[in-house]
Amino acid sequence: MQSLLLEKPGQLRVVERARAAAPGAEDVRVRVRCSGVCGTDLHAFAGRQPLFTYPRVPGHELAVEVVELGAAVTTLRVGDRGAVEPYLECGECGACRRGRTNCCAALTVLGVHVDGGWTEELVVPARKVHVSSRLTLEQLALVEPLGIGAHAVARGAVEKDEGVVVVGAGPIGLAVTQFAKAAGARVTVLDVSAARRAFVGQWLGVATLDAADLSTADALRERLGGELPTVVFDATGNAAAMQQSFAWPAAAGRLVLVGLVQGELAFDDPAFHRRELSVLASRNSTAADFRGIIAMIEAGRIDTQAWVTHRAALAEVPEVFARWTRPETGVIKAMIAL
Repeated sequence: MQSLLLEKPGQLRVVERARAAAPGAEDVRVRVRCSGVCGTDLHAFAGRQPLFTYPRVPGHELAVEVVELGAAVTTLRVGDRGAVEPYLECGECGACRRGRTNCCAALTVLGVHVDGGWTEELVVPARKVHVSSRLTLEQLALVEPLGIGAHAVARGAVEKDEGVVVVGAGPIGLAVTQFAKAAGARVTVLDVSAARRAFVGQWLGVATLDAADLSTADALRERLGGELPTVVFDATGNAAAMQQSFAWPAAAGRLVLVGLVQGELAFDDPAFHRRELSVLASRNSTAADFRGIIAMIEAGRIDTQAWVTHRAALAEVPEVFARWTRPETGVIKAMIAL
């Protein structure tokens, strides 16, 4: 079967690989129909992704069709289409026992720690396939990146009419913005890119500010009409921006770090203590997030129309992938058809 193999940073090619082994009793064989390209994949291509090893078949934003059932599988049928939850937890560590499978101590992520879904077929645990007969293949492939935003908003415990700032208008920031808006929050998005700000304003109908114009909390307070936000989400994955985000929450506010950066972050401790800030990390998402997102898309509460900006067939990806990494290309979400 054909697969996309990232042999080393900057080197992606189509290879022929043996078909996946027969599914175990509680597994299913799936035909990968569509896969999104994530920031994780772009960073891995550039050689800047933590925990990524080469060579690797990337891909964890997956829409699949079930083609073979394990002997004990009764919850799925051949022909079912669904989104794959790509986080493979141990089920035994303390986090798993508390239901926090997204941060399992021994977590394995498809396409990062083990080969992922940029391949024609894959064997996955049946419990990781979340079925919908109403969503399109591209919508199913969007469930995983949307899950990052949904989980972050849940971590931030966003309430109706609460002031929220999202720093960064990339795909993760867009997902956070969608779910914060769905929760009834008053959302403002900060980004240095005029094109991204225009996209957010036109598509999501939320206020935006040029992050380059903001250097202090007083400057942000003035632009927001006198009050700082009570919840701030940093979705930049940029160390300088993440450190700056410690200045944005109001007293007794929350800062949720959604983006990931290699290395350490520093903050001013007196300012942190004076405001009694709560700082939260948000990692991946859960099965409950997947089910909730599918229900919200089916109900029309989450709009996915503007997400996909670029498309390619599997065989075309090695030629176009480097272009997708360039900001001037304007990629929000690229999709690979298999």
